[in-house]
Amino acid sequence: MSTGPGADSAPAPTAHETPPTPAPARRSSMFSSLRVRNYRLFFAGQVVSNIGTWMQRIAQDWLVLSLTGSATAVGVTTALQFLPMLLFGLYGGVLVDRLPKRRTLLVTQTSMALTGVALALLTLSGHVLVWHVYLAAFAVGLATVVDNPARQSFVSEMVGPDQLQNAVSLNSANFQSARLVGPAVAGVMITGVGTGWAFLFNGLSFVAPLAGLLLMRARDLHVVERAPRGKGQLREGLHYVAGRPDLIWTIVLVGFVGTFGFNFPVYLSAFADDVFHAGAGSYSLFNTLMAVGSLAGALLAARRGTARMRVMIAAAVAFGALEMVAATAPSLWLFALLMVPIGMFGMTVNVTANTTVQMGTDPAMRGRVMALYMMVFMGGSPVGAPIAGWITDAYGVRAGLAVGGAIAAAAAVTIGLVLARVGGLRLSVGWNHGHPRVRFVPRENRELARVA
Repeated sequence: MSTGPGADSAPAPTAHETPPTPAPARRSSMFSSLRVRNYRLFFAGQVVSNIGTWMQRIAQDWLVLSLTGSATAVGVTTALQFLPMLLFGLYGGVLVDRLPKRRTLLVTQTSMALTGVALALLTLSGHVLVWHVYLAAFAVGLATVVDNPARQSFVSEMVGPDQLQNAVSLNSANFQSARLVGPAVAGVMITGVGTGWAFLFNGLSFVAPLAGLLLMRARDLHVVERAPRGKGQLREGLHYVAGRPDLIWTIVLVGFVGTFGFNFPVYLSAFADDVFHAGAGSYSLFNTLMAVGSLAGALLAARRGTARMRVMIAAAVAFGALEMVAATAPSLWLFALLMVPIGMFGMTVNVTANTTVQMGTDPAMRGRVMALYMMVFMGGSPVGAPIAGWITDAYGVRAGLAVGGAIAAAAAVTIGLVLARVGGLRLSVGWNHGHPRVRFVPRENRELARVA
């Protein structure tokens, strides 16, 4: 397997081998991967594009709610955007492992730009119908099938293995920073000039990442040998993951959390409109405060230096529990403030799971494994969003949010116990300097301590 400058000199494992457990990353500065020129270009382009993406998300949800008055319709829109990932995500991963990732991203980003501009023209002309929004959401979802695993895998080619964890965390921080700006700008734009201008901004924002991709130096990339065209590559990827408990249970956890806990387009719009009887400004406020917490979670992950399974499990439990608490919030401001820790713990789960999967996967398989990861995480929305919308319409949004949080927390506890058993660990409860301490320890250590 050929590698570019700065890559490790040790040979990479083949697709049929289990890669060694990655060595703990050296603690470095929070923004160390930005020293790489290609990644700086990528990062800067994504800042602009991500702002446009968040503006479109807010505008899209609000437009559908305005056209239909139904939380279920908002859930259907979200489901259509993620349905292609559920149906074709694994095939997208096979394509990503075969294709040059930079050129692939040029195609996918251009297609999403055109979709945003088309929806803007329909809305600004006054001819937009709800099925137009459905179609646009589905089209973006089709592009995402290839775009998402390509972007995830391309990070390692830009920064190399030493900076991978930091870069993955900064990508999440980038997305959440845009989430601070995008909803706020979208709220002002929707109330001031209408949703069509938010769609137009999103379409034009793709100029920035396209320019960044074109300006990159190909000679500085840590090139990974592409998988040749052949039969059985999809099955090979599934067998690879099936033989790795650390990967498969991580993916199962994000599947439960993503499917039942991350239906915020349904929950937050309904809380703003039905529970607190506020407008688009409050919906944007909820998203903005959640982004504050998510940004904090991403930056803390960038600083941590290692992805620890127990951090992911604990964060998932806290995420689900806080959703249940938020479901009972009596006032708008208490509900809004709870969005900060919910965002922080949710992002901790996401970043830790993402880096665990990427750093533990053979580069030749990374496209397929990341496609499976994103298919489970994002593809759960076609299942979870309509269910959340139905519960919200039938029993109220408080019930919907509480059920989603309960399922996420229960899944985290269950998978934590399964991983502990697979890893030969046992629960240890004790005191440390006068404070309770709960942790998992190796079983043999527990037995030795009991003998002593």
